[in-house]
Amino acid sequence: MKKKLSLLFVLLFSFIVTSPVYAITCADVEIDDKIPNTVHTVILIIQIAVPILLVVFGMMDLVKGVMAQKDDEIKKGQQTFIKRLIAAAIVFFVIAIVKLLMSLVADDDETITSCFNSFVNGTSAKK
Repeated sequence: MKKKLSLLFVLLFSFIVTSPVYAITCADVEIDDKIPNTVHTVILIIQIAVPILLVVFGMMDLVKGVMAQKDDEIKKGQQTFIKRLIAAAIVFFVIAIVKLLMSLVADDDETITSCFNSFVNGTSAKK
């Protein structure tokens, strides 16, 4: 249950971070340089730390199963490890998927894409 909640939190957080792009236009609103840089830093931490933690915890589950020397525990540890590897890959690639969706949805609107890119890449939206 904790795994599902943490994955849901990461996915929701990534969409919450990118959702204000629709509410503001960067051409009309002054955005401080610190905000996009902070959002970019948080995204990088999530993209790097969460997959590493998921893999480490999965390896610990696998080691617990091997140390118990029971076939059921080993299979259970392997299944947990595989699930955590998949979750780690999803967390790592969620920003790339959101970027792809943004490029498909906001094809003609340059203000939305420039504002979104400023938050994801950590650059200023000012011109």
